Amino acid sequence: MSRIKILFLCTGNSCRSQMAEGFAKALKSDVLEAYSAGVERHGMNPLAIRAMAEAGVDISQQHSKTVDELPTREFDFIVTLCGHANEHCPYFPGQAVRIHAGFDDPPQLAKDAATEEEALEHYKTVRDAIREYVLHMPENLKKRT
Repeated sequence: MSRIKILFLCTGNSCRSQMAEGFAKALKSDVLEAYSAGVERHGMNPLAIRAMAEAGVDISQQHSKTVDELPTREFDFIVTLCGHANEHCPYFPGQAVRIHAGFDDPPQLAKDAATEEEALEHYKTVRDAIREYVLHMPENLKKRT
């Protein structure tokens, strides 16, 4: 049985899409072949890496990339994780189904945090929401939003 090829797309491929790819690989690698990319490349967010490590998933070896840098452009599903990516999603050839599953932007949520620990709590909240979303894959891919 072939795995579902899924691309998690957000603006900078620094946080949300990296978390989703990490969880998909850690929790659903038997049914999903996961990738992530951004409309732009912003580099890996250190607090995203830390929040994921605290959840037992190492994304420190993943790297920020744009769609043009992916090894393939043929996917079964494209899941946009932020409004900007949803609005600026590039064209993908083939039969890819595009789904929007928006999540809050951790850096935006944490911008007024007084300490790194306080900022990290925002990353953990979004991380946990993304984990819950990925846990219900592929079933939730049938629901269009």
